[in-house]
This record gives sequence, structure tokens and C-alpha cells, in this order.
Amino acid sequence: MKTAERSKHCCEYYQSLEVAFNFPSEIEYAADLKAFRSALISSNLLSTPFLTIIKGYDFVQGGNMERELVSEKRGYLVITVAQAKEIVTNWLSEIDLFNATQLGLPEVDDRYHIWRVPLCTDAGNKVGEVVIDAYTTEILPDKTTRPEIITVRLLKQDESKLVKRKKQKKEYKISKLRNTVGFGDCVGLIEDMPTESVDLIFTSPPYFNARPEYSEFEEYETYLFKMRQVIKRCHRVLNEGRFFVINVSPVLLRRASRSEASKRIAVPFDIHRIFIEEGYDFIDDIIWLKPEGAGWATGRGRRFAADRNPLQYKAVPVTEYVLVYRKQTDLLIDWHIRNHPDKEVVKESKILDGYERTNVWKINPATGSKHPAAFPRELAEKVIAYYSFKGDVVLDPFAGSGTVGVAAASSGRRFVLFENNFDYVETMQQALPTWKNVKFSSVMWINCKPSELPPEQIEIQLES
Repeated sequence: MKTAERSKHCCEYYQSLEVAFNFPSEIEYAADLKAFRSALISSNLLSTPFLTIIKGYDFVQGGNMERELVSEKRGYLVITVAQAKEIVTNWLSEIDLFNATQLGLPEVDDRYHIWRVPLCTDAGNKVGEVVIDAYTTEILPDKTTRPEIITVRLLKQDESKLVKRKKQKKEYKISKLRNTVGFGDCVGLIEDMPTESVDLIFTSPPYFNARPEYSEFEEYETYLFKMRQVIKRCHRVLNEGRFFVINVSPVLLRRASRSEASKRIAVPFDIHRIFIEEGYDFIDDIIWLKPEGAGWATGRGRRFAADRNPLQYKAVPVTEYVLVYRKQTDLLIDWHIRNHPDKEVVKESKILDGYERTNVWKINPATGSKHPAAFPRELAEKVIAYYSFKGDVVLDPFAGSGTVGVAAASSGRRFVLFENNFDYVETMQQALPTWKNVKFSSVMWINCKPSELPPEQIEIQLES
């Protein structure tokens, strides 16, 4: 595209954003890059949002104006400036401020996955900002300027006269959920759960294509997006200041042929970034240490063991991460202990001697499970004991064969288990009558029926 056409295109695009500005003809019809830059300088436009627009098009470097938007690469629902404006316009209409304000230039902030839309007076003075969740289109009230403040600024009144919202005394929430097993995609199932109804989340998500029989995702970015969907929705249902613990490890992608190299993907570090971006604080990195022989199954290190050549060395993986995050809050951990309504439960939940004193836990892997990637019950029992009280609700969005449920029930906690493979749901159905502290008839089933149990299992339950 010629410079004159590109500069005219940029000017038209800027004006399409409903920003009032009359561009000098020397800018709109600049014949070359040098003339265009000179015109910007002489017109004092180098510090205006217009420069942001042309930089966004790679104009100064002569780049392609039709490159993919950042919002498209991220998979946002709010992709364009026009969409962001439409969302804000509808919100302003609802609060009767549409005719009193003008919209500034929306900007996408892909660090926090939000759109920022300035609110201005007719004279162009900023009076507030609307922040939109780029993934969901939701306006974030805690980050958006309050309507009453916008009104005061429009009327040029004294903001100090606004009565600050009184901070309500926080009450300790006791979840009313009962033991639950749900069949289906955990993203949809979590969306149907009440807000702040879970006290602990512990899960081991599917490995990214670590084993042929365990492959669900064609692209790694698709896998990470799925993890973000789950982590984001878990944030809503997790009680304030409570813990999300996740068992995750790097995965080895075996080479497709002898002419290609295998690849190892550092999944935990990408998962960590998602947690931080979605409103969690990092607490601990626990190392689950397995016996040395457990790592040889991956095949890693065998070539070096045979040849002992430099550069070929690859350590045999015998560890996995157990990453601990806490939902962001101003509450100290001691607040939950002091304000728990049942002091006897707090006393009964105390940890006995023999607890893990370091962040390296030596635990043998699970054996004999029908699930190809089951973690040991001992691991689940430790996590549940260290990060919850008796009577709490523990959620596992990737329940598999139900290890977290078994551990939760045996330690006097309630469980919510979601699984999208019906074979594993059936495994849980058949095993549930043998779980401690669980009355089978009181379990809530979602998208699956307890009547599908084999007759002999029903008889066991009736006899007990």
C-alpha cells in the first residue's frame, strides 16, 4: 500500500473511533514516510493517541496494516474497539449516563486480559474508566469507576463529600453443598455452582498429550486456554482466602521419528502465570519425590546411560510439582481460624506429629488404578489435611477415578467431583458404597443416575 493511501487510511480509522479531529492535508495525503513524520511533528501530533493508532498498524516501519489483532491471538470475546464501546454504551444507558459522557479511545491490556474504556466530558476531560473482562465481556465493578463518582465529576462537585462505603464485617461462610458427583465438562458444571461455596480445590489436570491414551488437546495453547477457563471459574466458587492446590509437571513429547528431537514442555510455569493473572497469590511449590525407578518409564536418560557421551545427558524425572495458591484477599490466614464458628472442629482438624516439615514429599506413585494418570491417595490426604478443616467442601474438577473424594470422605470432609469420562464416573459409582463417612443415598448426582449401580453394590449399601 502506498504511503498516501496508508496515511489516509489511518486518519479515517482514527476518525471512525468518534474522536473529533480535523487532520491537516499534509498528514492525510503524505507522499512518503519522511513527509508523514514531518507533518506529525509540525502538527504536534506525536504525543496524541493518533500516534498509538499508526504504531498499532506498523505504519512507521511500513508494516502490514492487516496483521492479526492481539485480542484475536488471545482468544478474547471482546475483539474490537467497536465491541468494547458497545458494551460500555449499554452500561451507561442502564445507569442513565449515556447522554452525559463521551467515550475515549478503548485500549486492550493483554497483561490482565481486560479492555479499558475512558469516560470523558464533552470538553474531553476524563471523569472515569470502565474496565471490561476481555474473555467474558463482563464489566468489572471493582476496577470500574463508580457511577456516583462519575456523576459528581460531571457536575464538578466535591468528591470528598461522598460517603465512603462502609467495610462490612466479614462473616465466616459455611458451605451448604453436599457430597456431589457430576458427569460432564467441569467448566459448565462449575458455572452452575454457588459463589464461594468451596473451601479447598485440589486437582491434577490432564497431562498435555503425555500419553497416547490420555491425549485430549491438539495444540498446547488450546490446553492452556482450557486450564484458564477452569482456574478462572474456580476463583468464583472458592471461598475468600482459601487454597487451590494443583498437581502438575513438565511433559515429554516423544519424537515422531528418529530424525526429530523429543520436546519437554514446562507446563507448571505456564500454569503459574495463569493463576497469578486470574487473582491468586502464590504460596508454595511442593516437590513430590518418587522412587528413582518411577522415572525410567518415560524413556528419558536411557540413551545417556548406554553411551555416556557429553551433551546427551538428560536427567530421569522423578518429581512432580504440587503448587499451592491462595485466592487473593486482605484476610490473614489466622482470621479463618479465629472466626470459624465451631471451635471444636478447629481443634479436631489440628495436624498430628509426623507431618511434612519440608517442601519435598517422598510418596510412592499410585498403582493398580484404572486411571492412566492417578495420583496416590496419600498425596491427597496430606493436601486435604494441611489446607482445610473437617467438614469443609473439597472440589476436584478433574476427578478421574475419585482419589480426592476418597481422601476427603475418610478425613471428614465433603467432596464435589466432576469428571467428563463416564467410565471413571461408573468407577466412582461402584466404589462409593465403600468410602468412609459417606451415605450413598445422600450423594447428589449430576448428569448421571445412582440407579446405574450394579445390583450387588446396591445390596451392599442397603445392608450397611
